[in-house]
Amino acid sequence: MESKDTLKFTNDVLVAPMLAVLAIWTVFWVEVKFHVNLNHFGVYPRALTGLRGIVLSPFIHGSLEHLYNNTIPLAVLTAFLFYFYRSVAVKVFILGVLISGLVTWVMARPSYHIGASGLIYVLASFIFFKGILAKNYRLVALSLIVVFIYGSMIWYIFPIEEEISWEGHLSGFLTGLLLAFTTKVKLPAVRKYAWEHEDYNEDEDPFLRHFDADGNFIENLDEAEEEIQIKYHYKESGNED
Repeated sequence: MESKDTLKFTNDVLVAPMLAVLAIWTVFWVEVKFHVNLNHFGVYPRALTGLRGIVLSPFIHGSLEHLYNNTIPLAVLTAFLFYFYRSVAVKVFILGVLISGLVTWVMARPSYHIGASGLIYVLASFIFFKGILAKNYRLVALSLIVVFIYGSMIWYIFPIEEEISWEGHLSGFLTGLLLAFTTKVKLPAVRKYAWEHEDYNEDEDPFLRHFDADGNFIENLDEAEEEIQIKYHYKESGNED
């Protein structure tokens, strides 16, 4: 059974996306600065040398446009993952890279497959399906947000454009779905208000005290509750001469 957790903001929510974005931009800067092309370090299907691309390909991008298109989704989805699923975030991130890369290596066309888009599809797929499976209103809402922002990505798991690695996208999508079904997460704890607890006493509620048993508002509550005590003092009369 999935246990409860409390959502709270931690440094990982900022640090993880920043490191991911910094990594892909640093590799691209190295390529431009030193006039090198690292595309051959991508995933090349069914070749032993292509296995290194499983780990290296997410850092390599073919152009500035390619890099820019992956930067914002990678940052946003990584932040979502580390905020809402922080107990399994690192596991999902690492397994997402390895499994999606391996599936791409097995099924893709003979070409170098590069870019962080496979990982992006892992994150989007995992966050969407896990939220639906968890049946937690916060996580379901997050799933709907992901669909609203990145729902159009679904079309790119099909071979609609020759130059796009739809195999990498499909691999990421299926990997995210697999991890959503197999990964146990801590669900966000549902906050209970004071009146929802079993030991709640309505008579002590500062708001309900202003109403009587019939729901009528009690004016001048303080005066109504104030005890008026009348003390009588008796003085014994003495014998007068």
